[in-house]
Parts: sequence; structure tokens; C-alpha cells
Amino acid sequence: MGSTTPATRAAGRQAGAGRRRAVVAALMLAMALAALDSTVVSTAVPQIVGDLGGFSVFSWLFSGYLLAVTVTLPVYGKLSDTFGRKPVLVAGAAVFLLGSVLCAAAWNMGALIAFRIVQGLGGGALQGTVQTLAADLYPLEDRPKIQSKLSTVWAVSAVAGPGLGGVLATYADWRWIFLINLPIGAAALWLIARHLHEPERAPRTPPRVDWAGALAVFACGGVLLTALVQGGVAWAWWSAPSCALFGAGLALAALVVRIERRAAEPIIPGWVWRRRTIAAVNLALGALGLLMVAPTVFLPTYAQSVLGLAPVAAGFVLSVWTLTWPLSAALSQHVYRRVGFRDTALLGIGAAALVLFAFPFLPYPGSAWQPTLLMCLLGAALGLFQLPLIVGVQSTVGWAERGTTTASVLFCRQTGQTLGASLFGAVANGVLAARLGSSGDLDSVTRALDDGTAPEATRHAIADAVHAVYLGAACAAALAFLVLLFVAPRRFPVLEN
Repeated sequence: MGSTTPATRAAGRQAGAGRRRAVVAALMLAMALAALDSTVVSTAVPQIVGDLGGFSVFSWLFSGYLLAVTVTLPVYGKLSDTFGRKPVLVAGAAVFLLGSVLCAAAWNMGALIAFRIVQGLGGGALQGTVQTLAADLYPLEDRPKIQSKLSTVWAVSAVAGPGLGGVLATYADWRWIFLINLPIGAAALWLIARHLHEPERAPRTPPRVDWAGALAVFACGGVLLTALVQGGVAWAWWSAPSCALFGAGLALAALVVRIERRAAEPIIPGWVWRRRTIAAVNLALGALGLLMVAPTVFLPTYAQSVLGLAPVAAGFVLSVWTLTWPLSAALSQHVYRRVGFRDTALLGIGAAALVLFAFPFLPYPGSAWQPTLLMCLLGAALGLFQLPLIVGVQSTVGWAERGTTTASVLFCRQTGQTLGASLFGAVANGVLAARLGSSGDLDSVTRALDDGTAPEATRHAIADAVHAVYLGAACAAALAFLVLLFVAPRRFPVLEN
């Protein structure tokens, strides 16, 4: 057999680089599917409700999708470690596209909510497996490149999604919001099938899937997250439905622990929480999900009700952090290569805590540039915080544990967001009730402002409520800082793989 020539080796390297670029393009398209779906539906809700009805339950268009994504993340993470990333990603994309077709064909709100849950079942595979493959494709020194590209996809989707949804709903039909996923998903599937070739890995033992654990995790997560999402909204926190759901959730959590302890290949292995690095990153990114609720949910209300901005201008105040976040994330590698992953993340979350703490000190009513500047700074701080932790924790495990590790991190962040929405919603409504001497909630008060039927004191009350939420977000950032400082090792135990 003849030896390869330099020209042959160069051609092989070029072909390999071309395949990797094609796979990266597929990952960005797959991530765009999951990212756009989180934002594109919001502006089409009036048209959807007008066509299908079901105004009282339309919030489940978002809650149902979020629940399905969150509870399936650990399952897909373990499956990708067992069978490989490619089959899990292809199956997840196929389920997501099936859900999209079904959503476009929905005949009433109940059917649309059910089909959105089907979408979410596929969306969990997209989010977790894309992030895992990003670490598989690149060595440690190059991982910030792909992560910053994925962050840019999320940023562009956050800005473009609402506008795209509004345009499609207004000038075409709301069903196109779901049908537009088909060409994007088809392109991603074609690129993955053609160009993603995972290396053969000899299995240590015949693969065994912990289906009982998967079902228990799914049921437990679904029940507890439903209790958090609907508590204080569909029913009071201490009502019979809320207590029943939390009680059932705790019982299922005990069942999960029992099943996972006995399973040979558990869906949520104990080492996820026994290893200091992974446990610290899980808790820190759970706090990140918690604090992100303050700007994403409450800042638009503040901008419109207190600053008097139009919806488009209010959206701009929020969207500026999607510009500085990926830029800061891309530059973070120059920091963590000098001081390490943990200290870089400490710098980022410390700065974020200061920015969040500064928000309540803005003058009333203030000018739009003030919260805009704070959002720019917050995005830069969080980019310096999140990416080093994701890259760092993925680099502490081998291929066979990376999917589970990545899924646990994303699961904690998603759960933090769900908990934050419930917690900060209760805080905001409590402040409003104290200031206005009534039991009115934020939604009813802002509607009264839009109708011009609320006095100026109501604007002050909304400002106080949002300020209280930002103080809570600052506390969440401080909690993440303390977790990293006292739980995470100063130097992550990075593997050379």
C-alpha cells in the first residue's frame, strides 16, 4: 500500500474542514428552529385566538412547549451518550417538524396546545444535542467559536422572531409561523445526514436504557413545572390544585431517586451532583435562568407603563442585551485562558449583580437611555459568565458523559427560568397590592394604564414592583457568585479531549 502524498493529506484535511463547516451550519439551523419557536408565536397570539378561540388557556401555547423541552432534556442527554448524537438529533428534529405540521393543521386551541407539546418533545433534543455536538466537533481552544455562533443565533432569533411572527400573521396566515420551520428543518436534516459522521466507539457493554427512570423523570418534571407555571395564575398558591400538584411532584421525585439508585444506566446519574464542578455549574446556571426573568418578562412592561414607550421602542430597550451578550461571550476566551473558567465567570456574574442592583436606583420616570445602557452592560456581563461555564464543564468530561452533563446544565437553567417566572410574578403582584391597597395583579394594572383609566400613582407602583423584581434578580446573581466561589474548584479539571 502506497503512502499518502502531502497533496492527498491536504485534500483530506480540506474535505474534513468542509464537512465540519456543513455540520456547524446544520447545528445553527437546528438551533434557529428551537430559538425562533420561543419568540415567533408571541406576536401572533391575537390572530390565533381570533381564529381558534381559547383565550383563557392560550398561555399554554408557551407553557406546554417549555414544559416538554425542559423535562425531556435529561432523557435526550443520556440517550445521546448511549446511542450517539446523530440519531438523537435526527429523531428530535423529525419530531419537531411533525409537531410543526400538526400545529399548522390545528382545528382548535386544545389541539394546538397538544401539538405544541409535541414540538417541545423534539425541541428538547435540538437544544441539548446541538450544544453537546458543538463540544464534540471542536477542541477546547476552538470551542468559543462555535458557542459564540450559537449565541448569535439566539440573539438574532430574539430580535427577529417577534417581527417575523407579526408579519406572517398579518400578511399571510398564522399557520405559516409553523410551516416556515419545514424548509429550515429539512435543510438541517439533509446536512446532518450527509455530513455528520461520528467515529465508531466500541460499547463497553450492550446499551441499556433506563426507560422507567425516563418516564419517572418526565412525569415528575411535568407535574412540578406545571405547579410552578400555573400556581398564582390559574389557581391560588395554597389552593387544592396547587397543593395536590406539589404533593404529587414530591412523591414522584422520591420515586425518581429510588429508580435511579437501582438503575444500571440511570437517566440522571448521581455523579452529576457528586462532582463539584458540575454541581456548581448546574446551580450557577439555575440562578442565571432565575435572574433572566427580570429583564425578559418585566422590562417591556416597565418601558411601556413607566417610561411611556411604544411597544417597538420597548422591545429595543430589551433587545440591546442580545447584541452585547454574544460579543462578550466570543471575547471571554481571552479572559479565561489567563485566569481560568471559574474566575472569569465570577467576574461576569459579579458585574451582573451590580447592574441588576443599580436598576432600582434609576430616577422616576427617567429616560429610555438609562435602562438601555444597563441592558447593554448586563448582556456583556452575562456573556462573560455563561460561556466559560458551559465550555469549562463540557471540557471536564469525556464523550460518553458529555451529553448527560450538557443536558443537566440546560435543564437547571430552564428550571430556573420557570421558577423565576412564578417567584417574581408573586413578588411583583405583592408589591402592587401593598402600594395600591388592592389585590390587582400586574396584568390588570397595565391594562388599566393602556386604557387611560389608571392614575399616576399606578405608574409609581409598577416602577416599585419592577424594582423589587430586579432586586430579587440581583440576589440570584449574588447566589450564583457565592456558589462559584465556595463550591466550584478554582481550576476546572479539564480533560484533553
